[in-house]
Amino acid sequence: MRKRFIISLAASFAFVVNAFASDLSQIYQEALVSDPQYASARASLMAGQEQSVQGFSQLLPQIGASGSYNRTKYESVPHSSETRYGVNLTQPLFNWASYQNYERSKLAVSVSEARFAASQQDLIIRVAQAYFDVLTTQDVLVFAQAQKIAIAEQLESAKRSFEVGTTTITDVHEAQARYDLADAQEYAAASDLEIKRAALQQIIGHLPDNLARLRKGVNVSAPEPNKMNAWVNYSEKQNYDVAASELALEMARRDISINRAGHYPTVDLVAGYNHTNNAREFATSDGGRVRSDNSSTVGVQWNIPIFSGYAITSRVRESIALEDKARNDLVASRRSAAQLAREAFLGLNSGLSQIRALEAAEVSSLSALESNKLGYEVGVRINIDVLNAEQQVFSTRRDLTQARHAAIMNALKLKYAAGILNDNDVQEINALLER
Repeated sequence: MRKRFIISLAASFAFVVNAFASDLSQIYQEALVSDPQYASARASLMAGQEQSVQGFSQLLPQIGASGSYNRTKYESVPHSSETRYGVNLTQPLFNWASYQNYERSKLAVSVSEARFAASQQDLIIRVAQAYFDVLTTQDVLVFAQAQKIAIAEQLESAKRSFEVGTTTITDVHEAQARYDLADAQEYAAASDLEIKRAALQQIIGHLPDNLARLRKGVNVSAPEPNKMNAWVNYSEKQNYDVAASELALEMARRDISINRAGHYPTVDLVAGYNHTNNAREFATSDGGRVRSDNSSTVGVQWNIPIFSGYAITSRVRESIALEDKARNDLVASRRSAAQLAREAFLGLNSGLSQIRALEAAEVSSLSALESNKLGYEVGVRINIDVLNAEQQVFSTRRDLTQARHAAIMNALKLKYAAGILNDNDVQEINALLER
């Protein structure tokens, strides 16, 4: 019995005992630096923030300098050269398209910020999902190994009993079949663990070290408020994807104004300073004539578009259709966020109920196992009864682990749907892990 305890204990902790195990907070910090999707979102944010600068530039003065030098040689005696340079300024006084484009550029910046905030929350979800996927498959492997050891002992017991004539060969065959099945399950669990570790590697850039597990008997909190409609309302109003869609709709409305402005007049203040230097040279003497002129201009310039081949009208119709698309995209975003909130809310509450039931089932299955072992020893139970009881214990423990992990993920997804998931939630989950 002592040997069995030692073997089972070693199998249970072979993959998890490590003084330098990484916790969720450490993995998340690594992901902030190494995850390519998050880095791409950060670069998109930086690019999007420049749009307001570009939009505002269309309302500011445009200043340019130009110059030229020309030398003309004639077939007759004289030839000449000309030097010109000047500085010109144009300040828009009325340009409805430029003003609307500036307002649109500010909305574009807000869209970039909303999408980046969504990507930050998405990173938390992806890191937590990958982290707990590794823990889940790790526990499945540990349970499979422990179950295999238990079945191996039962198989040896059945063989000894058969040799002394107290059991039939059927008990041996049943135990052998269970052992072979447990062996196959162990291989499958080991393979699945490597796949889940590779998924986490894709986020942080390297294979993870041993990960800190949930503390035994940890409790997952119920949502607050514990009303599904409240969370659905939060998601429809606060979800960052919904916010981005609302801003995209307003941008589409601005696009209509921008395109309609193609029919409107524009008025600009123009000013300039120009210098001209003309020189005429004579080949027959050392002399020549030089004339310099300077000029300054200030005025108002206007332009009225009359006909553009129906291009402006076509662009207006296009922008109206795109506004309708943006409106439907907003409806889809709200419904998607609401559905995510419903699924996460129901999944969390269902998971909490499962956890309570599985905790009770674990106690019952352990009692049943001890009873079956005692019954087998006195001859009132057969080997298959003990094997089934052991199978029930390991299955219950595996399901309990998975239920706890799933409940935590649904709690995070519920906050993600409502747009309130942040780094503090990572720290709260991290506090539930073993130190």
